[in-house]
Amino acid sequence: MSAESEDAPATPLTTLHLFGHGPAERSFLEAWTAGRLHHAWLLTGPRGVGKATLAYRMARFVLAGGGMEEGAGGLFGSVAPANLDVDPENHAARLMAAGSHPGLKVLERLENDKGKLAKEISVDQVRALIPFLGTTPADGGWRVVIVDAADDMNRAAANALLKMLEEPPVRTLFVLVSHAPGRLLPTIRSRCRRLVLAPLEPASVHAALRSVRPDLATAEIERLVPIAQGCPGRALRFAGLDIEGLESALDMLARTGDPDGALALNLAATLSAAAAQPRYEAFLELVPERLATMAEEADPADLARLVSLWEKARDLAGAAVPLALDPRSVVFELSRIVASASVRTSNLV
Repeated sequence: MSAESEDAPATPLTTLHLFGHGPAERSFLEAWTAGRLHHAWLLTGPRGVGKATLAYRMARFVLAGGGMEEGAGGLFGSVAPANLDVDPENHAARLMAAGSHPGLKVLERLENDKGKLAKEISVDQVRALIPFLGTTPADGGWRVVIVDAADDMNRAAANALLKMLEEPPVRTLFVLVSHAPGRLLPTIRSRCRRLVLAPLEPASVHAALRSVRPDLATAEIERLVPIAQGCPGRALRFAGLDIEGLESALDMLARTGDPDGALALNLAATLSAAAAQPRYEAFLELVPERLATMAEEADPADLARLVSLWEKARDLAGAAVPLALDPRSVVFELSRIVASASVRTSNLV
């Protein structure tokens, strides 16, 4: 699973197991072993699918030498590397695990003085790479820059990174993680080789959850697999949050229309408590998804209305945390939107 800031809770960089993305990993490995490694790679796919895990695996592999050892079999020894695995005791792997490898820089949103994540990756963060890229790699090795997530760069930061991608230093690898590549500058996308990570099969999700969270009971994993929608990181975000209870409440809102608003008021009271912040954020994610599903299943004559409600819920849910909106008001309004969506929806009447 992932060290991905948005995809999943961080896991030790000594492990970095990847599940179900063999084709993407082999594409990188084939370019490396052929000596035709592109200087910039764009990893795309849904949030939580494992993009950052792959990014860190690529970085660790390259910084550890990538099997480049002279031997009886040639440049790679007797056998070329079959995957991006690196011995956790490798010096480069140990440095990465400690967060102190001099050849790796990670661009990500930083915490402010209140302990909250910044809304974006700033141009100053990108410009801070200039000294790093201007030095000679230690021992003639490589430098790696991971951008997680590239979607978080503001316009000035994106333009600053573009200049670096246009004139990359030798033996430098850029790996960009993107949940929504359509938001990136077309010129950035054109400078990168793209790897698309598709949602995983249930068996791979199960294996990933078992590996990353061995403490989870089998019953909990079985409940999380369908919720994951092919993305283990999504399941991990929802672990222990009684997502079934939230989905049951959404079912009730959609089925009954909540005519007296009692269910909406109850949800607002329950999810607005400080201790309920993780469930509140899960609710913010679930509501637009529920409305999107309702729109997909609606009569064509009702589609425009449901799309409008989905847009309203998406915008409110997306702004709730960044703008520190009142959770009680947000939950109540989102609940009322779901309830109003039930009217004239063919599969609910």
